Amino acid sequence: KAVLADLGATGKLTRAYRPQTNGKAERFNHTLPDEWAYPKPHTSNDERTATLTDFLHTYNHHRSHTAATPH
Repeated sequence: KAVLADLGATGKLTRAYRPQTNGKAERFNHTLPDEWAYPKPHTSNDERTATLTDFLHTYNHHRSHTAATPH
């Protein structure tokens, strides 16, 4: 709460496991293990965590999102 207040932001709660209200976050939570955490072996959690910044950049700026891709 303090960090949000420092940023002048407020938190918003949604019902867990409700794609109707929380679809983007739910999809992201399913994507993380499939595309970042487990697709290749890591020797430690620190090594895996070190790859998170690059994954987030790729996810947000370069990855083709299935909702935007015609089937």
